[in-house]
Amino acid sequence: MKRNIITILFLLIGATSAYSQEIQTIFRNNGTGHGGYGAITNKFTTINGEFANMCGIYGGWYINHKFLVGVSAAAVTNDIRVPQKYSVNPDIPMSYEFGQVGLVTEYVLGSNKAVHFAFNLFTGAGFTVQYDREGYGDEWEWHDDDDDSHHDENWFFVAEPGVQVEVNITRWMRFSPGVSYRIASGSDGLGLSDAKLSDMSYNLTLKFGKF
Repeated sequence: MKRNIITILFLLIGATSAYSQEIQTIFRNNGTGHGGYGAITNKFTTINGEFANMCGIYGGWYINHKFLVGVSAAAVTNDIRVPQKYSVNPDIPMSYEFGQVGLVTEYVLGSNKAVHFAFNLFTGAGFTVQYDREGYGDEWEWHDDDDDSHHDENWFFVAEPGVQVEVNITRWMRFSPGVSYRIASGSDGLGLSDAKLSDMSYNLTLKFGKF
């Protein structure tokens, strides 16, 4: 009798265990890996036919060692002079500032291999303004009652697809040189057509995070 009771208990425990393994929930893992990383990048490109050094950052959620979705921002750091005929203030040497901010996606092939490829796409807003670079600290002041035309503030759409050769330096750091092409659409800045804001970029990127 005692042996029969023990046998029944084991059968019940086994059945319960099997049933619990069949339960599915909307939050189950399914073996998908999750992580995230951030990147600092430097791009060498042209704006209005002039050399432009663009520094940027991006990062986000990294899914299943393949796909990143996140945000990105970048801006030009060197002096790009405005031709006098397009200047909002011909008496002062004005400079162009260019920046962009938006969403970034990245698809990585063979993430665990020492050397592999990554394909990315930035989509978002670009902007340009004119400013007095030499008098930046004194003159670059924004007020609610400022007229945007005083700085020729200009917003437009930017899409930038690119490809990188990615090298795994350590488990948490990667070096990714690459190229991309910036496509601007809707610019109406003085002297800045879509074509003058669109060009190739040659990029050097360092990524840090959980891959």
